[in-house]
Amino acid sequence: MDKEKVEQLKIQMQQWLNEAEEFINHISPVQLYTAVGVVLFSFILLLIIRLFKRTTSNTIVLAGLSGSGKTYLFCQLRDGSAHQGTVTSMEPNEDSFILHSEEDKKGKLRLVHVVDVPGHSRLRPKLDEFLPQAAGVVFVVDSVEFLPNCRPASEFLYEILTKASVVKKKVPVLLLCNKVDKVTAHTAEFIRKQLEKEIDKLRTSRTAVSDADISNEYTLGVPGEPFAFSQCHNRIIVAEASGLTGEISQLEKFIRENVKP
Repeated sequence: MDKEKVEQLKIQMQQWLNEAEEFINHISPVQLYTAVGVVLFSFILLLIIRLFKRTTSNTIVLAGLSGSGKTYLFCQLRDGSAHQGTVTSMEPNEDSFILHSEEDKKGKLRLVHVVDVPGHSRLRPKLDEFLPQAAGVVFVVDSVEFLPNCRPASEFLYEILTKASVVKKKVPVLLLCNKVDKVTAHTAEFIRKQLEKEIDKLRTSRTAVSDADISNEYTLGVPGEPFAFSQCHNRIIVAEASGLTGEISQLEKFIRENVKP
């Protein structure tokens, strides 16, 4: 009985193949090539769309000097609290989560992959592991202790803004002035102007030795003009936050602008 069924199936398949061959023979070559072309084009287009969706990054990198409050912000984004905010880690804090402020929202929300990179100068090479995948960079500045740290903060920010992985992909950067809840905090406008002045000095000194090709840096700003963040190839946004009190609305807005729900 099984052999009979197999034979019947073979006969049926042969009939289908004969009918398909006869059908193809009645189609003109132009129609056949057109049909094949449409199928191939649709397949390639679908493949590109799927590939694009897969490669759209959801990574937000938190960078800045040690003590700027990055870990506070990380915990506020994830948990809505500042616990573990006093812990200085020698390894990146890394997690994927729905923003705490969006937990009660209905509908499907995209996870955000947040990486809090240690700010110690010896650990900064770890930043290069995450920048190529970044959808956005948040550079955190301590608004209270800004003046004594202005030079090292400017040097760190300069390094980020001239990275090939940031410039080529035009990765947006949020300059986040943290700890604004403190009475002695400097304003975001003051911090922006001071950073631009320091970076202008750095740009001049680094350009003077550019012929030595000491790195793969890109040139910042417009030659002959004072440096301003508006001259950068990528978008630079200045905002304020308080990781201690949980006032991080501008940070969350930046994240959702670059990691769509």
